[in-house]
Amino acid sequence: MDKKNPVAVVTGVGPGTGAAIARRFARGGYSVAMLARNRDRLASLEREIPNSYAYQCDVTDETQLDKTLDAIRAKLGTPKVLVHNAVGGAFGNFLEIDPKVLNQNFQVNTMALLYLARRLAPAMVAAGEGAIIASGNTSALRGKASFAGFAPTKAAQRILAESIARELGPKGVHVAYVLIDAVIDLEWTRKRFPDASDEFFIKPAAIADEVWHVTHQDRSAWSFNVEIRPFRETW
Repeated sequence: MDKKNPVAVVTGVGPGTGAAIARRFARGGYSVAMLARNRDRLASLEREIPNSYAYQCDVTDETQLDKTLDAIRAKLGTPKVLVHNAVGGAFGNFLEIDPKVLNQNFQVNTMALLYLARRLAPAMVAAGEGAIIASGNTSALRGKASFAGFAPTKAAQRILAESIARELGPKGVHVAYVLIDAVIDLEWTRKRFPDASDEFFIKPAAIADEVWHVTHQDRSAWSFNVEIRPFRETW
């Protein structure tokens, strides 16, 4: 580890998109702080990905978050990039869902973004550069009947990110929302769609490449709403 490396914080690091994002930023020369609640999974990824560092953390718990960010700053340095990839989801219409589940999803998807941005943005502003990227999905734009416990929280997340972007953009910090309109290629999604072709899925590595691209856009051509989907996806 070299403290001269820029530091990226990635939340919600699991075996799919989160791990792919961590790999992409590590390959690009970053020291990557990987946050998730699963200690064993993080430890395995830390062994696999050079310049990655595991931090078990519930991003909805402000006390845990403060301790984790202090540890990251002490070991790696001040974060330059935040990718908020942690997600809470649930299926069910408004009559079926447990209201407590919707609230928990709101804590993960929206409140955690607020907590993280409030803690990391000031140093980015002081440096005159940095990026905050939130990974989203189609539920941020439409409320399908069976997504009543999820879509409201992703829509709120997108609007919060837009509000942060309008505040931080003129100060040199790029905030963007990468909306994934697709089924991500994971072990459990393959089991759910056993007859689907490879072209049906979006690859985690391809998502990570786009997150990397958006993070490093020239400041004369920043994006905010970025939608990605397989070429055969109906939209």
